[in-house]
Amino acid sequence: MMNVAAVTTPALEQINQTKRAIEHHIQSIDRHPDRREGAYPYYLFHEPGQPIRGTVMMFHGFSAKPHQMWRLADYLFQNGFNVYQSTIAGHVLTNPAKNWCQVDLKPPYADPLREKLRRDPILQDFFKNFATHPDAARPGFIQQIALMARLVALEPRSLDIMNAIESPNNPDFDHYFTSSHLHYLTDAKARLEDLHAMPGAIYTVGLSVGGAVALGLAASRPDRVKGVVAYAPLLRIHGKERRQYVNLAGPLDISESGWDANLRFPVGALTAVDRFGSSVVMSPSAVRSLQTIPTFMVLTENEDAADIDTNKRFFQDISSERNRNAFYLYLLKDQVPHPMVDPTEVSQNMSNHFWQSLYQETFRFLTEGRVNMDNMGSLSQAQDVPPVANAN
Repeated sequence: MMNVAAVTTPALEQINQTKRAIEHHIQSIDRHPDRREGAYPYYLFHEPGQPIRGTVMMFHGFSAKPHQMWRLADYLFQNGFNVYQSTIAGHVLTNPAKNWCQVDLKPPYADPLREKLRRDPILQDFFKNFATHPDAARPGFIQQIALMARLVALEPRSLDIMNAIESPNNPDFDHYFTSSHLHYLTDAKARLEDLHAMPGAIYTVGLSVGGAVALGLAASRPDRVKGVVAYAPLLRIHGKERRQYVNLAGPLDISESGWDANLRFPVGALTAVDRFGSSVVMSPSAVRSLQTIPTFMVLTENEDAADIDTNKRFFQDISSERNRNAFYLYLLKDQVPHPMVDPTEVSQNMSNHFWQSLYQETFRFLTEGRVNMDNMGSLSQAQDVPPVANAN
């Protein structure tokens, strides 16, 4: 069970050593030719000698930046936590096809398939039409289904290839693919190492892919991470057809845009997200580890990215008598979208009007190990935890 009474007082050298480690990481970003403006990690640390409740590592969503959760970071900092806003693997850089986690077909399979695509007049017309409409973030549902049907018609092995990627334990995955999905975990572990000198408990908090990273990091370091809050963790792509499209078309040269409309990425980056959730976060070893770590998961029925049923099953798997877990699901009528943390972020014409109670219950879980479910669905704030300032 979470030690809700634990506080610690970092000394000057502990703070300075931690800052030096983070600054060393930031300097390495500065030297990179593909550095992405506004995507740098940052930290909020209290003065040496001041007691803190622990340190919260925060992980933003896919294609976004750490600034996505700055209001939550400020709230937790103002109420006694140190905060390290990290950047998920690769996202501190532009050129996603080169720098972001991705799943690619190996050349012996990719090259013949791409040649068939190049020679196919129907698909060439599809890609031409899509390219001339830059406002389209991604193909629509019917377009995705039609594209999958055409790919299978051109290359019958596409189904075998997709089967290899759909199952996390299929040995054919390494036969067909190269993948950097494990970088989500290795990079997060490196950022956790930046906090090596910081005393006290570490908590991980994340949104979407960042939620999966928060869970995966906690599972890999239960000795250091004492609690997790995961908002709409993207453990599996939402929707059977959408997931099949991502896994089939992802390793090809097809791009989309996400949170940052000016930055297009290969669909294979989403394939890597799905692979990370299924093969790393939901692995038997990770589930066993998370059964010892208090975890708070928040989902919404207005989901368009993270598969809800997968999250429900995962929550049941990680819940045990050895931890104190909490799960909350915003209903359709609440009109809370997938990016639920920032009240100014609009998705599907919706934004989260319950964000202040969400912040309060995140604080309550990190400090008391419990959640007031009634407050989660309230537009007014609870009086027994620190208030959240209005958005500005």
